[in-house]
Amino acid sequence: MAEQPGQKTGDGLALDEFLCFSIYSAGHAFNQVYRPLLDEIGLTYPQYLLMVALWSKDEQTVKALGQALYLESNTLTPMLKRLEGLGYVARTRDPEDERQLRVCLTDQGRALRARAAAIPPCILEAMDISRDDLDRIQAGISTIRDHLLAHEH
Repeated sequence: MAEQPGQKTGDGLALDEFLCFSIYSAGHAFNQVYRPLLDEIGLTYPQYLLMVALWSKDEQTVKALGQALYLESNTLTPMLKRLEGLGYVARTRDPEDERQLRVCLTDQGRALRARAAAIPPCILEAMDISRDDLDRIQAGISTIRDHLLAHEH
């Protein structure tokens, strides 16, 4: 008998039984909603997340940004160079520790925040869930992420 979509197999090997697949496919769906919104402000999704991190707290080290975004510096560096080329950020050596690079917003980068402010409400509308449900789901996924990261060590 052929397996029907959504049917549980009992052995844990059906896509509908994989939380990781639900999160992965939701990520694709998010990208489809974000893409046109981010195209309007000229950013990719990873660049947008980096800017959001800087809008939340300006003048961070590359290391701190990497920790906040769960990215390695070799992934961040090309993004930072691109954002610097666009005039949104500036990278400077930390005066207290020359080995550290600090990233700060430029006036143009701070101004971009006003244009980006329309994005979160569009995403919330597309999800069609309450703020309470969103907070609960986000907290649950964050807990799962933290447990998985702790497990790998």
